[in-house]
Amino acid sequence: MLAPRDIDLNLLVVFLEVFQERQISSAARRLQLTQSAVSNALARLRRTLGDELFVRTAQGMQPTPLAELLAEPIAAALAGVTQALNRQERFDPAASERQFTIAMTDVGEVYFMPLLIEHCSTLAPGVKIASVRAGAIDLKVEMEAGRVDLAVGAFDDVSGALYQRRLFRQSYVSMFRAGHALDKGEMTLKRFLAAQHLFVASQDSPYGRINQLLEKAGVRASSKFQVPHFTAVPYIVSSTDLVVTVPQKLAERAAAPFRLRYLRPPLRLPSLQTNIFWHRRFNQDEGNQWLRGLIGTLFAE
Repeated sequence: MLAPRDIDLNLLVVFLEVFQERQISSAARRLQLTQSAVSNALARLRRTLGDELFVRTAQGMQPTPLAELLAEPIAAALAGVTQALNRQERFDPAASERQFTIAMTDVGEVYFMPLLIEHCSTLAPGVKIASVRAGAIDLKVEMEAGRVDLAVGAFDDVSGALYQRRLFRQSYVSMFRAGHALDKGEMTLKRFLAAQHLFVASQDSPYGRINQLLEKAGVRASSKFQVPHFTAVPYIVSSTDLVVTVPQKLAERAAAPFRLRYLRPPLRLPSLQTNIFWHRRFNQDEGNQWLRGLIGTLFAE
């Protein structure tokens, strides 16, 4: 059985960087080492563990099954060492200049970012907040590496390495301009299907399921217009007779500034649960704790 004294722990730092970057050159740059130094470190670790660890392919250095098995516990162990060595560095939001990155959808940016920015400007004026589109990244990889601090949204099939906390549940509503025909009288299925619809062909989970249900009801058949995301939706429906079905929180944000109305559609659509996610590597990180606590205070129901 191998013990920590049998391995140069610096080799594990190199291993984790190559695992995250999938490129020797990228790992070398991040570690401020030469490529040959990284290659030599990997060779030593391969001999110690008796495994190739990484195989060069057209897609970069792909990990072997053993490397996949080792990556998460090694990452957690190194994070623990880092935390232990920096116990004296307490997170003070009022004085911090740390940058946080949050993964979310375009709907999430519309709903969360304005209020989050407002409160951070007061409570933590030096803190920087950046958002990245959740659907464009591998959440587990980016959060394990620390490049993404939190994810906020209704994400399905997330890794077991991510902790989560429920923020709220919401319904889907159908949104249209003030004065629209649907704003007068009962919203029946016949009137709903007779209206012209804007279809949001978003690939972000879990909207695909909602689109399937709308299509099954006949909404897609009556729709001549579609967009790939929700950001442009309020601009479009506020100046046309189109109807669009969106998460209720988006409708609440857009209703007043765009003079829009919204009603529950005459369809059985599942509700949408929005959670906050973080990687267990950073469960005890004080900055991460502060940010997810702030989001919970502002948005949890």
